[in-house]
Amino acid sequence: MRRREFISLLAGGTIVLPLAARAQTKRLPVIGLLGSTSADESGRILDALRAGLKESGFTEGQNVEIDYRWAHGKHGRLPALAADLVNRRAAVIVTTGGEPSALAAKAATNKIPIIFIINGDPVSIGLVDSLNNPGGNITGMSLIAPALEAKRLGLLRELVPKSTIIGVLANEDYPDTDRQLAGVETAASEIGQQLSIQNVRSERDLDVAFSALSGSKADALLVAADPLFSEMHDQIVALAMRYKIPAIYASREYVAAGGVISYGASEAEAHREAGIYVGKILKGAKPTGLPVQLPTKFDLVINLTAAKALGITVSPSLLTRADEIIEQPTN
Repeated sequence: MRRREFISLLAGGTIVLPLAARAQTKRLPVIGLLGSTSADESGRILDALRAGLKESGFTEGQNVEIDYRWAHGKHGRLPALAADLVNRRAAVIVTTGGEPSALAAKAATNKIPIIFIINGDPVSIGLVDSLNNPGGNITGMSLIAPALEAKRLGLLRELVPKSTIIGVLANEDYPDTDRQLAGVETAASEIGQQLSIQNVRSERDLDVAFSALSGSKADALLVAADPLFSEMHDQIVALAMRYKIPAIYASREYVAAGGVISYGASEAEAHREAGIYVGKILKGAKPTGLPVQLPTKFDLVINLTAAKALGITVSPSLLTRADEIIEQPTN
């Protein structure tokens, strides 16, 4: 092409880029991820989310981008982080770390599709209209963690069969606490188990609660499923070990941090399913047509090192049923 013709084309704005060059400038769809915790604490679940995306034909960095926003346990930051993802024009927002991030995302937009992973009942906290017909722009996965407290009490009794008093850490500000405690109290009554219930609403209450448990001669501890407790899992595990109280928790993160035992819906599986839902949204599905998923896979995790440190011999029955056994090296 002669120089004069090229300049003429520039002036007329009629230059057409080669197909490959135009493809490179095409913007990848953006998944906004809003997390209550941090990337360091979320490695396993992020891998599971990416696996679900891959099953749906999407790979981060190739045909989809993931934009991460982490609150690092500071719930007050979640509304601004959610608004930032909305301004980023994410195609879909995924929330992890429990109810606070899901509620922040819902408050930030009624247009961008939202996929949540939460512990409790999304209907009771106003996230969705119903499980089968979520309504609006939001759906996701519930781990139904509060509904499993009675099961956890039974496992704890197996771990410490001679227990007479079992402590319970609960947070009266959490919407599902009444249901949690009703399940625990019913189960305890059926097996003749005495409970010592301690209300913990902030980190400041932990020392008081454990001191009270020690004073009541609690033989074991059930830590209720609660996003607040998840954020304080390191402190709770450390106090349980300091007071030599074997405890059962709602999720693996506690056991990985040195707790004795956990039982709950598989968070990895829930995040994989969330990745599949995100893929469906990116292909044109609407959240209102995707029912809230309930768990089908549950994990029993035992930390043998922690059990031995407390002088507990885990029964062969529990070990046989465990989905994962952690043995941490000792120095």
